Amino acid sequence: MTQQMIIEFMTWFVLAYFVLLNLGYISLNLLSLFSLYRMGQERVLEDLPPVITGLEPAISILVPAYNEETTIAASIRSMLQLAYSEFEIIIINDGSKDATLDVLKREFGLALFPESVSPQLETKPVRGIYRSAKNPQLRVIDKENGGKADSLNAGINLARHPLFCGVDADSILARDSLQKVARPFLRDPHMVATGGTVRVANGCEVQSGFLSRVGLPTNPWALFQVVEYLRAFLFGRLGWSQLNAMLIISGAFGLFKTDVVIAAGGYRPKTIGEDMELVVRIHRMLREQRVPYRVEFVPDPVCWTEVPEDRKTLRNQRIRWQRGLSESLCANWRLMFSARGGPPGWLAFPFMVLFEWLGPVVELGGYLFMAFAWVFGLVSWDAFAVFLFVAVGLGILLSASGLLLEEMAFHIYPRMRHIGLLSLIVVLENFGYRQLNSWWRLIGLYRWATQRESTWGEMKRRGSWQQVQPEPQAELLQVDQGKGNSK
Repeated sequence: MTQQMIIEFMTWFVLAYFVLLNLGYISLNLLSLFSLYRMGQERVLEDLPPVITGLEPAISILVPAYNEETTIAASIRSMLQLAYSEFEIIIINDGSKDATLDVLKREFGLALFPESVSPQLETKPVRGIYRSAKNPQLRVIDKENGGKADSLNAGINLARHPLFCGVDADSILARDSLQKVARPFLRDPHMVATGGTVRVANGCEVQSGFLSRVGLPTNPWALFQVVEYLRAFLFGRLGWSQLNAMLIISGAFGLFKTDVVIAAGGYRPKTIGEDMELVVRIHRMLREQRVPYRVEFVPDPVCWTEVPEDRKTLRNQRIRWQRGLSESLCANWRLMFSARGGPPGWLAFPFMVLFEWLGPVVELGGYLFMAFAWVFGLVSWDAFAVFLFVAVGLGILLSASGLLLEEMAFHIYPRMRHIGLLSLIVVLENFGYRQLNSWWRLIGLYRWATQRESTWGEMKRRGSWQQVQPEPQAELLQVDQGKGNSK
């Protein structure tokens, strides 16, 4: 094979890869558009008096906390004020080194409460269980450090209700989030897990646990992530959900059937991407057992969470995510192309392997090869221009479509300057940020391949978006999640 033939083969391979990648995302986009259109028609019924209020299954909200002293109080206040018929909150203090437990004791009047626990899932030793004197539905587990997955397993052992919802300690839930994320369980008896939308809280304002103003962050790293989250949730997971092939439910906001998770063995403590690994394992387990089930994404429920605002923390987060993806796929390899795999095994799993798991290698390799080949005259300008259109132009189009879907369906960001700024970020992220993300993901892939020790990791919390009001009865602005304005 001559040098020219190798160059031509590599050129066509890179172009074909990026074309297939973008066609896959465009297909998900179209599925999401259809789903949002159908949801828009169903919203006509939302003004009618609800007939299922009080019939929703009880939920245990599990909140793993590790060094969360700056955000934990406001997050728990928002959860205590959720509009839902019956729920409990279990905070798991995972051996925090800061004042997380002291803040909880001070803010919620905790007292040691002797309680027998049936350890259905193995966890690190529990040092004590506390109950709030101010809020009877609030309990706290103080345990030795074991990571997020171990903390969630400890919460499941203490949970009393048929459903549990895993929520990050730095998150703020909309008042009706639980109602909306639980609706699929009322509609379909085969529902085993649902997930809601996670949005960036940086730049917003929270007062006494309420989201009082929606805004955008001024930090550029956080701004890029706003567009990233819109794209990932509104046409990524929503599209896969239409095929019952969603492999990821965010650990920041997901609702599961407790008995199904226990039957699957709970979360795996030695896995970084414990949320995705559990969902993929549930798919594999239920398909092998030929049990009818559904896993669904519900875009209406909103969970607001703080994202990294410095390069180092963001880099570490993306490295962990890629390693978690690697662990999740390899631990459940039998699902791919299995006889009973269905859409998860024949569509979603191969897509994840080809474009998410191996994507950093091919994408960065493609950029380097095409740039090198063009500079040294090995490919024509026409071929290089086609590559730029496919890799960058379609990337801008996909991000823009995510922003368009957000505006059409939810209009969370109410001001025109917000939309203008996000439109600018849609373009700018394709010139450096996405390539940098691919580099970080490649590092994560390398660390997985070399089997370096995995950890939960730490996240720098600023908590600048939270304001605590001394008067609990102070009038607060409420965000209308459907219209994106204040009232």
